[in-house]
Amino acid sequence: MRLIDLFAGCGGLSLGFERDGHEVCKAVEFDPLIAATYEKNHSRVQVIVDDIKNVARSGIFHEGEADVIIGGPPCQGFSMAGARIRGGFMDDPRNYLFRHYFEIVRTVRPKMFIMENVKGITTMKKGEIFQEIQRIFADRELMGGRAYHIYSRLIKAVEFGIPQKRERMLIIGFLEKEIPFEEKWQEAKEKTEERYPGFFEPVTVREAIGNLGEPTKDGIIANPNPGTPYQEWLSCGNEFLTNHTKTNHSALAIERMSQVAPGENYTVLDEEIKSVHSGSYGRLEWDAPAATITTRFDTPAGGRFIHPISNRTLTPREAARIQSFPDDFVFYGNRTSICKQIGNAVPPKISYFLSVFAGQILEEW
Repeated sequence: MRLIDLFAGCGGLSLGFERDGHEVCKAVEFDPLIAATYEKNHSRVQVIVDDIKNVARSGIFHEGEADVIIGGPPCQGFSMAGARIRGGFMDDPRNYLFRHYFEIVRTVRPKMFIMENVKGITTMKKGEIFQEIQRIFADRELMGGRAYHIYSRLIKAVEFGIPQKRERMLIIGFLEKEIPFEEKWQEAKEKTEERYPGFFEPVTVREAIGNLGEPTKDGIIANPNPGTPYQEWLSCGNEFLTNHTKTNHSALAIERMSQVAPGENYTVLDEEIKSVHSGSYGRLEWDAPAATITTRFDTPAGGRFIHPISNRTLTPREAARIQSFPDDFVFYGNRTSICKQIGNAVPPKISYFLSVFAGQILEEW
C-alpha cells in the first residue's frame, strides 16, 4: 500500500504501516521541530512542513497517488456543528483543520482513510460534530460522485498489548465499498496473532520499562537485553539507546514525590495542591498499565507520571516505551517539543494492527 500521513506529528501512525512493509510517500506536519523528528526517522518520506490549508490548495496531491490516507485533525478544530454543511460546520473558519483533511481525501480519493481522534469527539456538541464528520464523507454530491462508507470504533491501547489506559476513536472510510467491518476486524486480530503470538496480551509498566536502568545526563545508555515479549517487540540492534534523560525537579517537587506510594497521588500530601489533573503527583505501579501518556509526562502535577520507585517523572525513552515506540526511534528537539511529540502520537503498535486490517481488505479489493 502507498500512504499519505496528514497531521503526521513525529510519525507514530506511519511506523506501524512501515513495519508491515508498506510505503508512506508523503507526510504533512506544521511544526518544524516535530517535522524534523519525522524526517530523521522516516528518511524515505517526502515531508511537507506547512499549514495544511496551504498544502490542500497547493496542487501537491493528485487523484490515485495513495491507497490510504491516515491521520487525525486535532480536536481543537472541531469548534461547532451547524445544521448543515453550508453556512455551518464546514464553513466555520475554526474548523479549517478538518476541512482541509476532507479536501485532501476528496482530491486523492484513496480506497480507504483512517482518521484518529480523541474519545470525546463522539460527545462534542451532543454528538453533532461526530455525526457531521461521518455524514459529509458519505455525501456523494460533496465527494464529487463517489462517496465513502463510514465505520467507527473506540479502541483501547491496553487491548493491543500496550501498557497504557489510552482510548481513542477511529473513523474509517472505504470508497464505494461496504465491508463486514467486525468480521474483518476479527480476522485482522487473528492474522496479527499468528504472526506475533501474544501480541494482544496485557503488558505492565515493569514489562515495558523495567530493563532501562538509570537515566543519564545526555540520555544515552547501553542497549539492555530485552527481558519480556514487549521489550523484544520494541528492541533494536543498536549499541546504545537515546532520550533517557530525567527532568530536573525542584527540591519541593522531589519532597512531594517522596511521600507518594505507587498507585497514590496528590491526595496523600499534607498540603493543598492546585491542579486540574485528578492524577496530579500520581506514582505509577510496576504491575499495572500506565495512565494515558500526555504532553506533560515530565511534570509531576501533570498527571500520574512519577516513576514507580524513583522520585522523578518518566524520561522520554520510558514514555516512548509505554507508547510502544521502537527503541531505535530518536526524538529530536527541546524537552517541551519531545514531550509533545510522544504525548500526541498514535501508539505504533496500534498502527501496526491497523496496517494488517487495511492490508487484508485492500488485498481483496
